[in-house]
Amino acid sequence: MSELPDPILLTIAACEIGFWVFVLGGLALRYVARMPRPSMIVLACVPLIDVVLLVAVGIDLAQGGEVEFAHRLAPIYLGCTIMFSRRLIAWADVRFAHRFADGPAPRKVAASGPERRRYEWADFGRWLGAVGIAVAITGLLGVTVAGPEQREAMFSGLGVLGTITVIWLLTGPVWYSFSRD
Repeated sequence: MSELPDPILLTIAACEIGFWVFVLGGLALRYVARMPRPSMIVLACVPLIDVVLLVAVGIDLAQGGEVEFAHRLAPIYLGCTIMFSRRLIAWADVRFAHRFADGPAPRKVAASGPERRRYEWADFGRWLGAVGIAVAITGLLGVTVAGPEQREAMFSGLGVLGTITVIWLLTGPVWYSFSRD
């Protein structure tokens, strides 16, 4: 008989599904049901999903849970949702407005040139913010609910952020900054 899946990994998956349910539900209320106030309330609840994940990880660590991949992934996921969710919601909003409210067609980002460079640098800036949040959440969990061994295991996962950051920098902003227009 196989082991049950990691509950924190399942919580991350549930939070991702919940994020899109809230976003799509809020936008459906706004554009399909023509209910702007309830739509704003539903969309304002999106950050609560992050709180659920943070609490789940904190409880698991406080109960002595063994730090696994999902525990190290959760702060990264939270950092990314905090830094990128506004843009993802705006992306979906434009498409809903176009489809259901005769809004303008979504505009594609230029494939090259100054607009693309600004876009790449802005995304990289968001990533740096996500890294900062991930490090802060890891530190917060490490000093509040994690034991010494858990803390060490949590911090051991931060090295991957440096690798991702360098790869992102080189394949995104630097690449588009030096590519021909």
